[in-house]
Amino acid sequence: MLITSATQSDDPSNLHDLALAAYQAGRFDDADSLADQILQHDLAHVGALHLKGLRAYASGDATSALTWLDRAIRIKPEPILYNTLYAIHLSLGNYVAAIDSLRQGLALEPNFAVLHYNLALTLQHHERLDEAAISYRRTLELEPSNSSAQNNLGRIHADLGALDQAERHYRRALELSPTNLVARNNLAMALLAAGRYEEAWPYFEDRWISFKHVDGRPARVPVQVPLPRWHGERRATDGDASTASASANNLLVLDEQGFGDSLQFVRYLPLLLARFDRVGYVCPPPLRRLYEQSLGGARGPNLALLDATPADLSDWDCHCPLMSLPMAFRTRLDTIPDELPYLHADARQTAAWRARLDALPNAQRPRIGVVWAGGHSGIAVDRLRSLSFTQIAPLLTLPHLHWISLQKADDPAKRADAGADTDAGGDISSTSHPNPRHPLNALTDWTDELADFADTAALIANLDLVISVDTSVAHLAAAMGKPVWLLNRFAGCWRWLRERDDSPWYPGLRLFTQTRRGDWDDVLARVAGALLQRFPYAAAPRRHPTQEQPEPRQPRVQQPN
Repeated sequence: MLITSATQSDDPSNLHDLALAAYQAGRFDDADSLADQILQHDLAHVGALHLKGLRAYASGDATSALTWLDRAIRIKPEPILYNTLYAIHLSLGNYVAAIDSLRQGLALEPNFAVLHYNLALTLQHHERLDEAAISYRRTLELEPSNSSAQNNLGRIHADLGALDQAERHYRRALELSPTNLVARNNLAMALLAAGRYEEAWPYFEDRWISFKHVDGRPARVPVQVPLPRWHGERRATDGDASTASASANNLLVLDEQGFGDSLQFVRYLPLLLARFDRVGYVCPPPLRRLYEQSLGGARGPNLALLDATPADLSDWDCHCPLMSLPMAFRTRLDTIPDELPYLHADARQTAAWRARLDALPNAQRPRIGVVWAGGHSGIAVDRLRSLSFTQIAPLLTLPHLHWISLQKADDPAKRADAGADTDAGGDISSTSHPNPRHPLNALTDWTDELADFADTAALIANLDLVISVDTSVAHLAAAMGKPVWLLNRFAGCWRWLRERDDSPWYPGLRLFTQTRRGDWDDVLARVAGALLQRFPYAAAPRRHPTQEQPEPRQPRVQQPN
């Protein structure tokens, strides 16, 4: 229990100093008790009312917090009170009121840097990027050493496609604060998107700072185990004693991030088998069966797919996170391992899906798989990369094509039937022919029967083309050697680079990228035109996709450093 002297109790100023110190130290109950003592002597003490509001906010009682702040502001409006009011409205999801609170505070004190920063942050979160940039610049005028403002301004430039300006701000953020890991990760994204891989990989090691749980919460802990880290060193048996690690015979590879990342970087596992006697990969369960049937020939007993990180690590000499393998192999744009296919569907499952597809009406029509939305609805990037069914539906009315849904929904709003009442039968291209079919009737949806990626692969093996947003199915189909048309957001993921319509990671992938931020109509119109060029009538007898042989490619050998 907090005890104060009689002198202190008689002096609200001293009590307020004590209460403020207690709050800043996290002793919220003490701060609350001292504020009550102040209010017993002075019901209009703004500082004590503010502390009561802060205490209520800290305990999760936003309604009471608003009441205390309103009382304080009616007595004496102060900029700091509006900053707290902003935080309370933000916690309630009332972004309009939150922004209004900041603007009211700035009307009282135009040079309050914290208010400008919080205004910029909130505007940025709600995609009002030009306005946010203005507020960040004002923040930096008032507080030039603000590393976070430099980093966030860089992120705005990156989102608007200005990588050079983004890089400049990220580097300035790091000059101001070398431990700003968010800026290091963002600089990695900019360098990778520019194709400057060798320069980027060391910064990419701090990618864990941006990891998210499925619900959007930060997961800011890097994957690691108490084993030495492998950075690409050769073993003594490889003939380079100067960089040899003679005792590192067994490597444990740790999984991280999403399914798409695993599908893209699992290509490195066969390369590791040329360096280690045994390789273990902690494999996500939905990918396990696909990898077993795909990597079986290459792995034999030397590649172990593990359900979880072993509790007993005695069988392993060193470890490496999956997405650090490109750095370990010194990957450049011209040395990306791109031999396709490296993932394969099970022949029996493939045949079963083929029989079902052949039994459909108009079975001779080209079969096109479609994915219009990504997973992880809680993360911000999903709003940028995903379409609604209403948006994609007009594409499904193009004639002479058979659309196969590959859309697995983590949110009911992403399902095809979520747009069932929408009139989406109009044309999306001036060259398309009117089609009276409702898009739902044009879509065959067996996704409820797809339990894992091996099931999805077997269905994809029977398709002629996959059209997908930037999500795991696009990686799966591309790694199988299928033609993939990727619906790519403006200034999209680093792996698709910039100002290209192809990908060095997947030679069979074609990019359809937004030319304006958020504009999917133009993308879909270009896709519609490309479909009508590729399949002008689609009347010829079909040849099963599984009978097609990919064009042979010259193997590319990549060595670690």
